[in-house]
Amino acid sequence: MDLKRRVLATGTRTGRNARSSDQRRRHRDEDGILPVLARAVREVENAVQRGRVTQLDRTKYQVIALLAREERARVRTATDLPDSRRDTELKRLEGIAAILAQIAASHPTFFELLQDDAEVTSETRSLKREMQRQGGLEPDAEEPEPEPEDLPGAERQVVPQSVVRRRMANPFMAPDFSVLTPRPQSHHLAGWELIGPLLNAFEHPTPGAPSCMALPEAAELKLPSAAELMPHQARLVAAAQQGHRTFLLADEPGLGKTAQALLAAQTAEAFPLLCVVPNVVKTNWAREVQQWIPRRSVTVVHGDGEDMDGFADVVVINYAVLDRHVGWMAEHGFRGMVVDEAHFIKNKKSQRSQHVLEIADRIRQRAARPLMMALTGTPLINDIDDFRAIWQFLGWI
Repeated sequence: MDLKRRVLATGTRTGRNARSSDQRRRHRDEDGILPVLARAVREVENAVQRGRVTQLDRTKYQVIALLAREERARVRTATDLPDSRRDTELKRLEGIAAILAQIAASHPTFFELLQDDAEVTSETRSLKREMQRQGGLEPDAEEPEPEPEDLPGAERQVVPQSVVRRRMANPFMAPDFSVLTPRPQSHHLAGWELIGPLLNAFEHPTPGAPSCMALPEAAELKLPSAAELMPHQARLVAAAQQGHRTFLLADEPGLGKTAQALLAAQTAEAFPLLCVVPNVVKTNWAREVQQWIPRRSVTVVHGDGEDMDGFADVVVINYAVLDRHVGWMAEHGFRGMVVDEAHFIKNKKSQRSQHVLEIADRIRQRAARPLMMALTGTPLINDIDDFRAIWQFLGWI
């Protein structure tokens, strides 16, 4: 009798151990990223079968593929994973991959999401982090949002109808600049070994050393009635009269940099002139043109430029919409370019800076000795190296 009770007790404990082992196995199978991927892929599969595929389903499909790849690479290289467990997880991943393949076979547009160079949107990254959290993984670090002018969708190009009419008004064929060999340009700062000492000289100047070139004495200049220049303005215009064509104006706000730029362009006959400025001062630039060079026409580009005048002598545009107009502006025949608040282009990696530099390079290729002016009244906030993009715009480096 005692033996029978011991046998029954042993059998009961064995049954309990077996059930406990099954529960641990089921619990373990429900942990981690794999069950999250399995549920998600079934949801996408059901959506495809119903014929109601949404953008969220496509995003989820791409996230599943990305996480499955990463998990497969982790499982294959994990050194602390038993072989039996590795084989089990790889089989589960193969099952998920098989469903992904079946979905793509029945809905071919999903194939493009499996490509290595497929675009990963912010929505995809966000959903991926959410699924990683559900699977108990450390989510990917959030990437900083790009500046509004650097968004991928901002590459839409436009050509205003007024610009088209200007092209059609030319009775001669436009020259093909692509067949020309770029003429070699010699810059005082062409050797990069000079940049380091030069930047250091700006950052740690010799006491009493001047911060700008010596300007000539003011020359006689015909101005609109009631207009009067300050001495420093008149001397800069005199420098343009003597043939100087690149300027970095760092006068403090209120000292008339806009007037200096416009009068220098008048003296150098640098029209049509392109002025890239912050949005808040676009209309002010138009007023300054009418005040200082009233015989020159001016147009302000808003949005797609539907209301602009392609025949104007001065074209004013703000940084935020420049990306739409890079194409035609690079071929418009500008003979001068002014960048107001030039510290806006100090980050050479931003599309804003790249567009400005691209247009400046194309102007130099097409015009002999164009007028290039950078205006900034704001002290450098980060370090002296921020001068690089401005100097590149001016053609110094």
